[in-house]
Amino acid sequence: YSVINAGDGSNEHPTQALLDALTILRHKKRISNLEVAIMGDVLHSRVARSNIYLLNKLNAKIRVICPPTLLPAGIEKMNVKVYKNIYQGLENADIIMVLRIQKERMAGSFVPSEKEFFKFWGLDREKLNRAKKNALVMHPGPINRGIEIDSDVADDIGRSLILEQVKLGVAVRMAVIK
Repeated sequence: YSVINAGDGSNEHPTQALLDALTILRHKKRISNLEVAIMGDVLHSRVARSNIYLLNKLNAKIRVICPPTLLPAGIEKMNVKVYKNIYQGLENADIIMVLRIQKERMAGSFVPSEKEFFKFWGLDREKLNRAKKNALVMHPGPINRGIEIDSDVADDIGRSLILEQVKLGVAVRMAVIK
């Protein structure tokens, strides 16, 4: 018998990592040596963990960008470079994976307010301009607009891969089941 992990709580989400890798490959034609910035609620993100595992196997250079309160203990052991400054973390990134703020998993006060989180840690046009000019933006959804990402960036058809991620999600998951 085979078991398919379709996401197990806050631990892993392997099919999301597969579709994210496919999305990157379709646009960048490679993953090896790309600078991939994963930003937001890393502590509660099964998507972050699965992407870190897979992208490391594919030789990407992975950065994690988040406030200290949303940084998992021991993340440095996962072969990532940790940034607690968003501007430094986004510098020359090829891919920016924005993670959802998971309000349902936050029992403590991990962020002072949604407005303050967006000001310091949300992806807007100004912060995006620190990445490479052809950097692409991803988000596993659902999006909390104005909290982790600005609508202007999320809806930018020249930079955002979010809708393609949704489309490829169906195909990748069908392939896994097959």
